[in-house]
Amino acid sequence: MTGMATMRKMVMGLCITFALTSMHIPVCAQESGSDGGQTYRSPERFEKAIQSFEATDEKQPPPQGAIVCVGSSSMRKWETLQNDLTPLTVIPRGFGGSNMNDALHYADRIVLPYKPRAIVLYEGDNDIGQGISPLVIADTFRKFVEKVLGELPECRIYVLSIKPSIKRWQLWPKMQEANHLIEAECDKDARLTYVDIASGMMDDKGKPLKNLFEEDDLHMTRDGYVIWRDKLSPILMKTELQYESRKSSGEE
Repeated sequence: MTGMATMRKMVMGLCITFALTSMHIPVCAQESGSDGGQTYRSPERFEKAIQSFEATDEKQPPPQGAIVCVGSSSMRKWETLQNDLTPLTVIPRGFGGSNMNDALHYADRIVLPYKPRAIVLYEGDNDIGQGISPLVIADTFRKFVEKVLGELPECRIYVLSIKPSIKRWQLWPKMQEANHLIEAECDKDARLTYVDIASGMMDDKGKPLKNLFEEDDLHMTRDGYVIWRDKLSPILMKTELQYESRKSSGEE
């Protein structure tokens, strides 16, 4: 009888171990990527926001051949974007909380339909915050570029570097790594321009300037956007202003 009881305990223990192992595997598969980082969440969480853009477009279609500015909340909260980049024609398409994969997923709906001559992209901030590895971010950026240039081969893409912030300062090394990888991608193609907005946001000790951030230490004040404007505007004007002039004269 003692031998039978021992065997039952062994069998029961094996069953419990097997059950726990089976329950654990899917969780790991969902949370971790093959490179040890996290995997992207489903872009479907932004479906309502994208539908809102589409409803607005249906009522008042944006101009074709303009500059689409797409990205996360730092782009969405740039309320003076159009004035800051005047006289360039820009279409704001920032949706808060988004990442590089979300921009890729929704490019077919809030970027490509406008047939933009240029795109300003700000993503990567939330990616790092969500545990996505720099290599995955760079690869997703590459796919975004391939999608855009596959349909609009003459389109120019200006990608803003990931900004430093007080709240995410401990993640800055990974952000820098992602920035270096994205800059390297831009160096491969004359249609891509890497815009370093990060260095101007640091003090003389290499730390984020406090006055550039709201109380949450993440989103920017007007002072932060002035730095972005002063860095981005001259770069855009150098190339894009000539197309604005042609547009106003009726040329294609």
